[in-house]
Amino acid sequence: MPGGRLTQQERQQIALGLADSLPYAEIARRLGRPTSTITREVMRNGGPTAYRADLAHRATERRAHRRKPAPSRGSEAVPQPHGRNAEAVAEYEETLTTVLMASGLPKMTARVLTCLFTTDAGSLTASQLAQRLQVSPASISKAISFLESQSLVRRERDERRRDRYVVDDELFYQATIASARSNDQLVETARQGVAILGPHTPAATRMENIARFLDFISESITRAAEQAREVLHTKPEATSNDTARPSPDHG
Repeated sequence: MPGGRLTQQERQQIALGLADSLPYAEIARRLGRPTSTITREVMRNGGPTAYRADLAHRATERRAHRRKPAPSRGSEAVPQPHGRNAEAVAEYEETLTTVLMASGLPKMTARVLTCLFTTDAGSLTASQLAQRLQVSPASISKAISFLESQSLVRRERDERRRDRYVVDDELFYQATIASARSNDQLVETARQGVAILGPHTPAATRMENIARFLDFISESITRAAEQAREVLHTKPEATSNDTARPSPDHG
């Protein structure tokens, strides 16, 4: 049933859907499940090209067995503000972690970044991260070092002189610009090949077309990122209670 564990039959249907190159959303619709459930199931069990229903089912049973002695840990043990459902938050954090891992981040690094993303303050100390994720300070330190090297987090000192790790509002803008600029060397190298391979030859034409394509994509991404940059700094709208308060200027 939706919300419960996937059955072996459902996993077989997922495998068939992947074999037919169906998108996760379509597989989810056919099973009556959230798309996030299918995404998490596939990515934590080999990805779309290596998913095996029988192996995924056995792996899930093993994970469930290992979890039984520890009734509450990690994000489920953290009190949730704003009336959030702790179980739903934990499930979402697992989904986001899985997606970040699919993008290339190591597991612990993805868990740390997820924890920072889903914290209202957008910042936590190393000890807070270790407590929330139930891991050693050394694991947090290693993950933070990687995230800092990629400019995915920045470090600040709070009033108690503790290091706090912050996910900046500029994070996705900077990452998008860096991704666009990473194509520059490939464009330059492709165009070098045009002269070497001989103008007007099929190989040279191919390399020139690749260079033109990447140039166009990078330019479009950079322009779109500049235009959308302010979206990252949008603040929550004032609530009705806030707007109802009299302004201090009017006594």
